Parts: sequence; structure tokens; C-alpha cells
Amino acid sequence: MQMPAVTERAAGLLAGYGPLTPLPYRIVDRRVELEDVVTLSVAPSSAPSVEPRPFRHGQFNMLTAFGVGEAAISVSSAPGADGPLEHTIRDVGAVTHALCAAPVGSTIGVRGPFGHDWDLASVDDGMDVVVVAGGIGLAPLRGAVRDLAGRCQGRAGRTFVLVGARSPDQILFPGDLEEWRAAGIYVDVTVDIGAPGWVGSVGVVTVVLPRAPFEPANTVALLCGPEIMMRFAARQLVDQGVDPGRIRVSLERNMQCGVGLCGHCQLGPLLLCRDGPVVTYGGVADKLFMERNR
Repeated sequence: MQMPAVTERAAGLLAGYGPLTPLPYRIVDRRVELEDVVTLSVAPSSAPSVEPRPFRHGQFNMLTAFGVGEAAISVSSAPGADGPLEHTIRDVGAVTHALCAAPVGSTIGVRGPFGHDWDLASVDDGMDVVVVAGGIGLAPLRGAVRDLAGRCQGRAGRTFVLVGARSPDQILFPGDLEEWRAAGIYVDVTVDIGAPGWVGSVGVVTVVLPRAPFEPANTVALLCGPEIMMRFAARQLVDQGVDPGRIRVSLERNMQCGVGLCGHCQLGPLLLCRDGPVVTYGGVADKLFMERNR
């Protein structure tokens, strides 16, 4: 039986697959998180059959809205978790708008994963882990916290999740936050602007850092969010006694190729799609935070 021409073309594309070739993934679920934030659950297309590539916490994929373009989006699910691959996307431009508006059943392109990860494998079970997230910055940390929650009973160290949002209605993954609390994780949320009925903290995320009872000398910190938030949070962690070399931040620039070829994401000596997005604060990010966003 002769293979249909369209399948022949797809099979030929798959046979020559490389890091610059998007693979077809089908949207199997679409969940509205906030007014401008959507989580897409995607699974490999069945024609031709595509095996999902393994990823690590903190890595990102390049997602294609066909006919519009590509955008670098971190994976918000955990490696090895049951179910489809998840990406949480904020609607901020033409590509992300097209991705956020894509309906269930439609096809997008996925290539990757790319970049350095949070390196949870290097974290001893006796160490405290402090996660500091601002806004959509919780998405690249979500899978890592889920894994840490699953390891809570076997870890001597504790996990602390400190989240900042603009307002109570802008808190991302509220259901996850409650699940993590129930799993034994210390969770503290603060908002820039309160609202009627809000009984939590009001202020930037650094407001809640001093009251989190972690052991600074025995702490690894993972930070993701607006750079100004990460800059001040990292400085405060250092002031509290955390080793700068144990503070990891996720940096974002204009990533277009994912493999360090185009140079659009250059930040000082780094190409963030290749050398980041996760880098050490001490000796790396502390010197780069003042570099202009290209």
C-alpha cells in the first residue's frame, strides 16, 4: 500500500529531525490559569509517531504557532510525570497570543528541550531548598516543587516556596500551592496590592524571606521571575547567610534558535539558550543583572 504523500513528507521530516526541526504535537487540554495565562497540555502527534524527548526541571522548549512564529516556553510539568507535557504561557505578543488561543485538537510545533536545568540531583536530602517565584516565574519551578513535594517524607531538609504576585487574583497555581502545603512544604504568598478578603502579606516577595525558617548555611535557593525581583531576593539571601554559589536564577532574553547559533540571547559572555537559562548567582548572574536586555 502506497503511503499518502503528506505522511511521506512527515516521515521524511522526522527522519531528518534535528534541534531546529519542530515536531508536531497535538493540544490535548487547554486550561485558563489567569486572564492572560494559559496552560497547554500537548502530546506527540500520531502521524507520524513521535517519541517525546526527555527533559529536566527548568529547561525550555521552542513552541511553534504555525504561520506566526516561535517562542521559548519553559516546561511546567515534571519529568517522568504521568500525562501530557505541559507549558504555561502568558499572552504577551503575537506568538504567545496565537499559542494561548489555540484550541484543543489543534497542532503546534515543539522542539527541544534546551538549556541548563535547576540541577536538583546535586541537592543533598539534608539541605533546605528555598524557591522564590514572582508571577509567571512559578511555572518553570512548578515541576521541581512537585518533585520536592514527593520527596518530602524522605528528606531531612525542608522546602520553602515563597511566591509574589501583583494581586490575589493573579496568584498562579493556587491549587498546587494548597497541595504543596498539605505535603509538608512551607508556602508563603505575598501580593503587591491587596483586595477585600485578602489576609496574606502585602508587599514584594522579599518581605516574606526573613520569616521563612530555613537554615541559610545549609540552603540551596532557586529563583525565577522579574529580574529586579531576583536581584533583590538574591542579595537578601546572601545577606541572610546563603552561599551565593548555591543560589540559582533563571535568566530570560530573546531566544530564537535554542542552540546558541543566532546570538539573539547573548548576555555578556553567555548565550542563554545554551549556557542558561539557569545560572549561578554568585560569580555569574550577580555580574550580569545590569546588562541591557537586547
